[in-house]
Amino acid sequence: MYLAKIKGLFFGGHARTTKANKNVVYSFLIKGISIGCQFAIVPLTLHYLDKERYGIWLTMSSIVGWFSFFDIGIGNGLRNKLSEALAKGDTQLAKIYVSTSYACVAAIFISLMILFWVVSPFLNWAHILNTSGGLAGELRRMMLVVFTFFCIQFILNLIGNILYAHQEPALSNLINPLGNVLSLVIIYILTLTTHGSLFWVSLVFSASPVLILLLFNGLFLGWKFRNIAPGFRYIQFKDSRDLFGLGLQFFIIQVAYIVMYSSANIIIIRWFGPQNVTVYNIAYKYFTIALMVNGIITATYWSAFTDAYVRGEFTWIRHTIHRMEKVTYLLMGMVLLSTLMATKMIGLWLHNSVQVPLSMQIVMCVYTLISLIAAPQHIFLNGTGKVRLQLYTAIYTIVMTIPLAWLFCKILHLGPEGVILAMICTSLPVTILYRVQYNKIISGKATGVWIQ
Repeated sequence: MYLAKIKGLFFGGHARTTKANKNVVYSFLIKGISIGCQFAIVPLTLHYLDKERYGIWLTMSSIVGWFSFFDIGIGNGLRNKLSEALAKGDTQLAKIYVSTSYACVAAIFISLMILFWVVSPFLNWAHILNTSGGLAGELRRMMLVVFTFFCIQFILNLIGNILYAHQEPALSNLINPLGNVLSLVIIYILTLTTHGSLFWVSLVFSASPVLILLLFNGLFLGWKFRNIAPGFRYIQFKDSRDLFGLGLQFFIIQVAYIVMYSSANIIIIRWFGPQNVTVYNIAYKYFTIALMVNGIITATYWSAFTDAYVRGEFTWIRHTIHRMEKVTYLLMGMVLLSTLMATKMIGLWLHNSVQVPLSMQIVMCVYTLISLIAAPQHIFLNGTGKVRLQLYTAIYTIVMTIPLAWLFCKILHLGPEGVILAMICTSLPVTILYRVQYNKIISGKATGVWIQ
């Protein structure tokens, strides 16, 4: 009987809901595999290399990762616009969006790749990465390989947005774990057959996701979604304005969140020292487990909301938001419970090597609760592309976070907790505005910036 109820909860009801719930379950399973691979691959790679060379690889991959911003949000723009075209049954427009997105992203990243090939020989990578000058030649070759594969990977990554637009997030989420599994297998073989080589590690980690993405692009665009596969005669750069316009807004919003999270580490290390950065990051990782779980669930509904909104199915939207709010309240209860057990659980986790003060636990708990409470409305707004208000609040976040941190930390002397309080002060009004905007849209009363 209980199994039947659970089955009905996840696989009964509206077809769109059933599809989303299945993807939630599959996404959790896939995420578990991904986490397991990541835990296994770190010690294996450390064993194959030494700490210095492994640190060099992590730093290199971080530097290269920053270039992902050059897509200026085209991927998210494609995700929404393609969902709208599919909901309307406009296959030709869908094919134009896909073709134009691939053309735009390819033009950007091929240009970056060529520019990097020209500039890289003149850069002293040993100095940039603060390592031995004897590694300069090897690092130069590695950076060329890593950056080239990164550019190819970013072009091919658009298949993930296409899968999301078709409400198949579990398949999109499968790409990274498969890349991790392939990397794990190859690194294991390297430990048995070769001595530690930074070049081979960089090649494996760079090429593995590209191979998986090539497989996914060929499989889905050559078979399942071949009716919208990119073609040269469907590239219409005039339609790129739709992709760029929405994508640019998503890009600025993304930058705002990165500025807020990155600035927290920078502010704490500058004002309170590296030890407090460790305490902050331990607390952040502990408390934001709920945000990670919630993110897996809500992200599944992004394109489902796009589809429902275009079709005018507001009853389904209200019902789904209501169900998502129940999950959110459950997670909020878990955050409160985890706060009561935080000292003990963190002690067990880290063998009492790091102590997180009660004041830090409390402010981090409050921040997590605020981040959770408007998550269903937030994903609805992303799915419908009504993000102009988010754009303005993102700019507000960028402008206000550091001054507020200065006020709390330097003027009021609240310690590292003041940085989290600054994040709370910028997040709370934004959370309220998201809920207000959702209510206005769903009731048909939204005008001006509320409906943009």
